[in-house]
Amino acid sequence: MTEQPAHRADLRIDVDALRHNVALLAERAQRSGARTMVVVKSDGYGHGAEVVARAALDAGASALGVAAIGEALRLRAAGITAPLLCWLHVPGDDFDAAVAADVELAASSAAELDAIATAAHARSRVAKVHLKIDTGLSRNGCPPELWPALVERAAKAQASGVLEVAAVWSHLACADEPGHPSIDAQAARFQDAYEQARAAGLTPIRHLANSAALLTRPDLHFELVRPGIAAYGLDPVPHAGDHGLVPAMTFRSEVVLTKRVGPGESVSYGHLWTADRECTLALVPVGYADGVPRNLSGRMDVWLAGRRRPVVGRVCMDQLVVCCDDDPVAVGDEVVLFGPGEQGAPTAAEWADKLGTIHYEIVTGMFRPRVTRTPTEVAT
Repeated sequence: MTEQPAHRADLRIDVDALRHNVALLAERAQRSGARTMVVVKSDGYGHGAEVVARAALDAGASALGVAAIGEALRLRAAGITAPLLCWLHVPGDDFDAAVAADVELAASSAAELDAIATAAHARSRVAKVHLKIDTGLSRNGCPPELWPALVERAAKAQASGVLEVAAVWSHLACADEPGHPSIDAQAARFQDAYEQARAAGLTPIRHLANSAALLTRPDLHFELVRPGIAAYGLDPVPHAGDHGLVPAMTFRSEVVLTKRVGPGESVSYGHLWTADRECTLALVPVGYADGVPRNLSGRMDVWLAGRRRPVVGRVCMDQLVVCCDDDPVAVGDEVVLFGPGEQGAPTAAEWADKLGTIHYEIVTGMFRPRVTRTPTEVAT
């Protein structure tokens, strides 16, 4: 028996848009004398980590960042040899494999630093470590009161030849709110931590700026910046102007059935929508199992046959219904649920605004078992 594909929708990943965004961001960083590390955690924010990594390196990034060691090792297995930082560790993480694969590792505590040093010693390798200071986000990172002991410990490990302290770094809490007082407060704490590291005999680089700070605070670029969401074309500070970013993800499906209904006919569970005129309905085979939030029922449009059209009735697990009035639509017609937004099509940011969340959450949650992911680029 021939196996039938389960997918009913596709994520088109515009590789040219990824390159455009990274080139734009890297050029901004370069003006400040900084290099660019593109963050490709969470499978490249749902876009495909390997595809994004290669596009980013092609476009001017000099390093990559991930959260988990497994993510880093998958990139190494794919043949990506660029500098690669991993920063969020859990009990049982395999530092030995990370050191063997030349993955740079963050350390937020003496225990993490010691575990990395042990792995480096066992491998007869020098592990590159990025010491993380908590400057006010109160998540990962070394508390300020423990920082002097951590940098002294790191300096001793470096002197013994098992570690190289490559960087001191931290993460901003409110960079997407330009002018928020916490930004300068965190920057001051970061400077204090850096000076303590220097006083301990270390000569690390610094990195603090995420996408929002890269776009709005060139004074915080230091030697390295870490854009994440902006590399994917989604602007973390749209209220601060048009930064020229191009969204790289398009979520599309197709019409699988059309029908005419008369006034008084209702659609989908609960009969939330009733036609007040004769119209054509188009059935699209995607639903909340495929990443279309049920909470968008009655509040979303799609792009179909040259214009925006409303989704009517409830979004179901496997399907949704679009009202096309009297316009001609046919089985097989493309349906764009969100994309770059040119010509007026919906965007991931629009979904996020309606749901009261952020576009990060939309795109990172889109790769589902019944959704394929297809990189596309202009042939050269």
